[in-house]
Amino acid sequence: MDKPGWVLENLCPSLQPCRMLDLVEAIVLAGGKPSDPLAQRFSVAAKTLVPYKGRPLVEYTLESLTQSGLEVIFVGPKASLYPSPKQSLPDRGGIIENLEAGLGVASANQVLVATGDMPFLTPEAVRWVLNNAPQAGFVYCVIAKETIEKRFPGMRRTYARVREGSFTGGNIVLIDKALFYSALPLLKRALALRKQPLALAQMVGFGTLLQVVLGLAAIPGLETRVSQILGVPARALVTPYAEVGVDIDKEEDLVWLEEPPSAKSSQ
Repeated sequence: MDKPGWVLENLCPSLQPCRMLDLVEAIVLAGGKPSDPLAQRFSVAAKTLVPYKGRPLVEYTLESLTQSGLEVIFVGPKASLYPSPKQSLPDRGGIIENLEAGLGVASANQVLVATGDMPFLTPEAVRWVLNNAPQAGFVYCVIAKETIEKRFPGMRRTYARVREGSFTGGNIVLIDKALFYSALPLLKRALALRKQPLALAQMVGFGTLLQVVLGLAAIPGLETRVSQILGVPARALVTPYAEVGVDIDKEEDLVWLEEPPSAKSSQ
């Protein structure tokens, strides 16, 4: 794996890496419904329990986090899992509610939050995030399109185009508990307006939204705008590990479980 220094220094000079030695807990969001098409296909309680190589998907996330030295708080359907989470909480029915429940029992001020459907996540990728995350109340991992396509050629992802290139959102964030609770009303409002683009645009700002649509926005400018909205420093972390941005979310993604990425990339 090439060193990603060019990414941090040239693309995002505002991102100064730091070692987050006080971060010791992770929350795994593994909720879902049995009615989800993936869950139905495999007769499991949620898509995070879909089997892969004899294990539920979520165990690969749990294993990578645990091997990175993090204590895990699991929020999702009742299941016997290995490695066992430090604490398991029942699914509250929604991502915000599940995150709120997890943060409610977390003892650390800052936690890593991950989804439970990343079967290719590695401890190396998690440790890189922890060691390179900037000082901020909210850190969101993003992955360049070329990074995804090199590791998972042909995989369909949703990308946003900015001046620095095209990026997809990752499935790992670092969040400050105080930030979450202060921003909770805003998050709930954004979730309620998710199907009303004009209302969401008003929250973000039409100027910023237009720049994003036209591909004219730059990462530092977006960081500034999100920081203004949240009221605390927010930063993007351009991550050189495609595994952080790859989840099994739809039935079409199952092909990646049937044939390893390494085999596909060699074809």
